[in-house]
Formats: sequence, structure tokens, C-alpha cells
Amino acid sequence: MPLLDQPVRPGDTGVAEALSARFESASAQEILRAALTEFFPGKIAVVSSFGADSAVLLHLVSLVDPAAPVVFVDTGQLFPETLAYRDLLTGRLGLTNVQVFTPDAEDLREQDPENFLWARDQDACCNIRKVLPLTRALQGYDAWISGRKRFQADTRKNLPVFEAQGARTKVNPLANWSAQDILDHLKTWDLPRHPLVAKNYFSIGCLPCTSPVRPGEDPRAGRWRGKGKIECGIHTSFPEAGAGI
Repeated sequence: MPLLDQPVRPGDTGVAEALSARFESASAQEILRAALTEFFPGKIAVVSSFGADSAVLLHLVSLVDPAAPVVFVDTGQLFPETLAYRDLLTGRLGLTNVQVFTPDAEDLREQDPENFLWARDQDACCNIRKVLPLTRALQGYDAWISGRKRFQADTRKNLPVFEAQGARTKVNPLANWSAQDILDHLKTWDLPRHPLVAKNYFSIGCLPCTSPVRPGEDPRAGRWRGKGKIECGIHTSFPEAGAGI
């Protein structure tokens, strides 16, 4: 019996809203299993930064399908600890299809020849180092899976489980998880933490634009501190496949 009484069309807002209502109280593993095996089989990828909480989503994915495509964008500005953590988690969880994408060399030569664009134009830097590489990475996919959670920031407090984004559907299986849920899962399954978490880095992006979180701040307060920027762009102005390439 199908889980929805209408076809699951990628990027359809009405379908995404119906799926969100259907799965609002479902477990993250149920959401992942439906997305990976019924709704978008062979046409969905996991996007992971291998950041502070990434072990939880990746572990759940490994329980459903360790061969699911996992897209990782290496911006060229990441912490060495993040790259080491990626390799550690990949082996620990038995993930067999982690795909690494990097910025286009010509984009870097033209727009950031001195590797200092982050200091004068963070939006442009995120665009060439993260948004455009992810655009290329997701060509051919109808949907992608994100690890975002509502508790992370005020801008995410109404995050749906399924959402339409352009021609694709985005799946947020951890949307309604709390910070305690994350900690409990990490402890129960003895999952390794990103080494920078111990230094109060609770949302980890590129090295130049990430700082430790102070007591009482939300987990993303250390991203682009003092710049009036709260998202890199992949969750807000993400272009259609092929755009800007």
C-alpha cells in the first residue's frame, strides 16, 4: 500500500506538505527508509558537512542503506579536523558511497585567487566554494537529505520534515529532534564526536568563518560572527541544477 494517496513528485509543494503532515510524528529512521526506498529510490542523496552533529544522521542512514550516496563538499577552507572526522566516520559507519566535490578551479582563479574572498564577501565565497559545487553534485537527483534541526536557530524553528526546493524535494529527518535527542543517540550508539565540539564549536563550517559558541548562545552563533550572515546559501537561495555552471 502506498504511503501517500498521490504521486510523489519532486519539488511539488503540495506533495511536500502532505508528506510532512504524514511523517511529522514518524521516527527519523522511518522517514529515511521511506525517502530512500519508496519515494526516491536511486534518485536521492545525503548531503553532509561531517560537522558537529553529523554522526547521528549518517549513522541512521547507515542502518537503512550504507551504500546511499553521501555528498561532501570540500570547500578548500575546512578545518583539518573535519577532514579527519569525515574519514573516521566513513570507516566507522561502513559508508561505501561518500562522494567528495570541490570548487571549480576556474571559479577560484577568477574570483578568489588569493584565497581571501571570505574576508571581503562571505556570500560570494560561500557561493563558489559551497553552493555551486553542491549544485553540480546534485545533478540527476530528485531529492536530498539534510541534517538540519529546528532547535538550531530561530530561522529553523518551523522547519518541515519534507520541503520543496526548486525542482527537488528536501528531506529533514531530524527536524523535530531536540539537542538532548542528539546527545542521547550519540551516547547510546557510542558514536565519535567531531573533535572541535570539545572546544565549544557546535556548528562547524569553514575555518575562517567559524568560531566557538559562548555560553547561552544558540548552536549556530559561531558562524560568520559579526557579519549579519546566518546561512551559507544551500538552504536558502540554492540554484536549480545546472544554474551558474
